[in-house]
Amino acid sequence: MRSLLIALGVVAVVLILLGLFLKAVKWLLIIGVIALLATIVLGIVKGRRTLR
Repeated sequence: MRSLLIALGVVAVVLILLGLFLKAVKWLLIIGVIALLATIVLGIVKGRRTLR
């Protein structure tokens, strides 16, 4: 599960950077931010489950 979270995080960062470099493509930035938020939420949920 950790590798999936890391992969999602990397993809999110790459999409955000591509979106910033290619300012015309706003959808890449939006999708990257959504993916990054999803990765953070999944990481927090998994982290709390392992603590219990």
